[in-house]
Amino acid sequence: MKSFVTGAAVALGLLLAPIAGPTPATATPYEPTAPQPTAPHQPTAEARQHGIAKAGDAYLGWKQPKTATQVTTAPDTFAPAASVEGIDVSSHQGNVNWATYWSQGKRFAYSKATEGNYYSNPYFAQQYNGSYNVGMVRGAYHFATPNDSSGANQANYFVDRGGAWSRDGKTLPGALDIEYNPYGATCYGLSQAAMVNWIRDFLNTYKSRTGRDAPIYTNLNWWSTCTGNSTAFNQTNPLWVAKYASTPGALPGGWGFQTFWQWSSSPVDQDRFNGDQTRLVALANG
Repeated sequence: MKSFVTGAAVALGLLLAPIAGPTPATATPYEPTAPQPTAPHQPTAEARQHGIAKAGDAYLGWKQPKTATQVTTAPDTFAPAASVEGIDVSSHQGNVNWATYWSQGKRFAYSKATEGNYYSNPYFAQQYNGSYNVGMVRGAYHFATPNDSSGANQANYFVDRGGAWSRDGKTLPGALDIEYNPYGATCYGLSQAAMVNWIRDFLNTYKSRTGRDAPIYTNLNWWSTCTGNSTAFNQTNPLWVAKYASTPGALPGGWGFQTFWQWSSSPVDQDRFNGDQTRLVALANG
């Protein structure tokens, strides 16, 4: 694994100039009642075992192995010479005490903003603005359900409900969470080619709206199964890989290194940025 972000990092959006003007740095509160699903979303038995009781409950890495041997402290083995620790949260965490995580050395956070084209996180404003206000570099993520609507539709839904970007040095580009389906077929009923096209549609739309290349959160098994281990995005979109172990392991999609690594879910989802604080700020600034 590379010990710092160089060379190819330029292709991962660190030096991109924004297309649109800055958007507000704070999230606006959403309607008291989140939009209802446009189609039935019944969690599978497995998803229910992971705390997904209804539509909208999905979260980053919900199906990642959570065993008694899961690492609970930041792994040192093969760690980059410089890295930044962070967390990701969803509605499952409710209102977050960000000062506590700051005191633990967390310097960035991603919060779930939306799912599909039917759900927005009711805790998002507190999470997104709270992490920013305590000093963290923050970002929003979208849990994709490709069987519900087009990539463009969901990208627009995401941008309009918290996934926008501003060049303030503390706002990361919105991330696409594309992983196991908690409501049915693993690959959402799409062929590998159709899945790649859906992802491309989302990413192209997101970039047209924000000027940024969205990081892709995924894992090797799902990406290989549902996209044929596509290499279509490794020169443009930063990789956020999920691997609960002491190292990130083999990476999907031909990426040479990960930009983010979700390495544990205990006691909350733990993430590491592959570079120092200056590179994290550079990614935020585009």
